[in-house]
Amino acid sequence: MRHRNFRLFFSGQSISLIGTWMTRVATSWLVYRLTGSAILLGTVSFIGQIPTFLVAPLAGVLVDRWNRRTVLVWTQALAMVQSLTLAALTLTHRITIPEILILSAFQGCINGFDMPGRQSFMMEMVEERADLSNAIAINSSMVNLARLIGPSLAGMLIAVTNEGWCFLIDGISYIAVIASLLLMRLTTVRAFAEKLAQSQASLFDQLKEGWDFVRAFVPIRTILLLFALVSLMGMPFIVLMPIFAAQVLHGGPHTLGFLMAAMGVGSLASALSLVLRKSVRGLLKMIPIAAACFGAGLILFGLSHILWLSLVLMTLIGYGMMQGLTASNTIIQTIVPQDKRGRVMSYYTVAFVGMAPFGSLLAGSLANLIGAPGTVMVSGVACILGSIWFFTQMKTVRKAMRPIYEELGIIPAPLVPALNEEPGS
Repeated sequence: MRHRNFRLFFSGQSISLIGTWMTRVATSWLVYRLTGSAILLGTVSFIGQIPTFLVAPLAGVLVDRWNRRTVLVWTQALAMVQSLTLAALTLTHRITIPEILILSAFQGCINGFDMPGRQSFMMEMVEERADLSNAIAINSSMVNLARLIGPSLAGMLIAVTNEGWCFLIDGISYIAVIASLLLMRLTTVRAFAEKLAQSQASLFDQLKEGWDFVRAFVPIRTILLLFALVSLMGMPFIVLMPIFAAQVLHGGPHTLGFLMAAMGVGSLASALSLVLRKSVRGLLKMIPIAAACFGAGLILFGLSHILWLSLVLMTLIGYGMMQGLTASNTIIQTIVPQDKRGRVMSYYTVAFVGMAPFGSLLAGSLANLIGAPGTVMVSGVACILGSIWFFTQMKTVRKAMRPIYEELGIIPAPLVPALNEEPGS
């Protein structure tokens, strides 16, 4: 927090993210209120996230070539337009499912640029790499504090008015983050960006270079594969929350808000525990532990029909989800070269957001066949199997990461005997 630019980002994003979470909950409830369909809940989520899957890899190349602050100002401004349009249509009672689908797809395109840009911009706000892991953990705390406040506010607002006010508040909240970005004073010289922009290599060549790096570098490849599995099978449980709130727990929009807020409590606790860490050492083993914790929470949540027990389990789910997400992000940001940061973080975006649309369709279809509780239990089993696989890869991943950690001073380099000394002296 001693970095001025990061303080500005923290203050602006804290306000904006509350509005973002209000919109997420309000959109789910609006779709469920209009249709009562699990398949349409999954379809809307799919349409809102599939553009990110398609756009993010190319966006990563452009983020490495362009001014990242400018990219973020544009993405926030366009997101504000999307939210205000959604608010106007809902408040005038003219909103329809096709319009929700179109606006969700538009937001997905925005996110394809926003997420790799935001992740890559962290290193420009916090120029000292030693502070990076703490900054990522603080950012996660901010996201999860918003996850705690936003859904609760949304649940109360929807109960007394309608979803349109949530969208309106979200649209207005983007002003805060745009202002914070414009007030920053950036001193980092991005020579690598100029080199990429002036390179004779085509966008396709630079895209391929990023893919080859991700595919060949064992630590990033292994982390992203587990991350993609968890996003595909585990994360889409959020799409089914309106069904749990209304049918399984026999509540209303306030119940949905409580469930999402409980997940936010667990996620916030996880992020705060990571803020207290002084180093990235030891984070690697947290990734499979978090996936197993997340999976176990989903299985037990699927078995619960009691509100207070479901709230406790949502806390466990939030903790496991955020622990894995933040640990993965921190390690990748630590070991990736600066000139490939945007492209690597675009594949992180694909693994995190890009796999979710397929998972949303799968979750919606499965819920239609075996019910929402059975669907989340299947998801939980898949996450646990993924964590077991990751454990089997740990030795290889550590071996590949060790030289980088030694170079950065995270772990001590082995003592090399002098040339004129015997190895044992």
